[in-house]
Amino acid sequence: MVIKIGLLIYVIFEHETQNTMKINKPLLLVAIMLCFVTTLQAQKGNYRITNGFSVFGGITKFDITTDNFVTSEGDGFLGGLSATVDIPLRWYNISFGMQLSENNIDILGRPDAVSTQNEFVNYKMFAAQVAMLLHIKAIENHFTIDFGPMLQYNGKLEFKNKDQEGYYINNYTNLTAEDITNISQFNFNGVVGASLGIRNFKLKAKYIYGFTNILNKLESESLDTTGGSARFKGNQTMLVLGAMVSF
Repeated sequence: MVIKIGLLIYVIFEHETQNTMKINKPLLLVAIMLCFVTTLQAQKGNYRITNGFSVFGGITKFDITTDNFVTSEGDGFLGGLSATVDIPLRWYNISFGMQLSENNIDILGRPDAVSTQNEFVNYKMFAAQVAMLLHIKAIENHFTIDFGPMLQYNGKLEFKNKDQEGYYINNYTNLTAEDITNISQFNFNGVVGASLGIRNFKLKAKYIYGFTNILNKLESESLDTTGGSARFKGNQTMLVLGAMVSF
């Protein structure tokens, strides 16, 4: 199979070089992807490798575990795509996927600096996540245990209610709700979960934990941390419940 892929790329390369002296990158990419998404016959062990495509969506529970603030997890939603490499005679599958989500989180604050009235400030956060997961086939075609690494790019915290921009955050004297929106936007996560169903439809549950400090960027913002800790540390957690359709 490797030889076939090599020959296909070589033919395209020779054709484009002779006519334009440049490689047509889109055509070359299409050729490589066609080789990838079709059913292949592996040479060693004569394993039949099947590549699949899936669409999934679900609801999320998002929170940031931190000693700096009092938080309350919020609901959200998620959707994404994945490509799966399946070797039926092996005990695992591998998938590569990307998902987009909108997550909500509440952080306890107060309307003004000296107020004794506590109220949760409502934030939302958009995130794009790319993951490579290993799926252990506990029951062939029906139940898998899933885990692997995930890279994340997320936006800043955004207010769901603009009237809360001037609120003050509890545990600090002068720290405002606006001050803590500029969180770290590149993060590394770990994923563990399970999938249950039939070959083309599965229910999925997964837990995502942020290994990196999502509040780290706040330490470079020269914030007034009077009354609380000047060191900001927080790890995101996300629980996802959803469903996946495979093709």
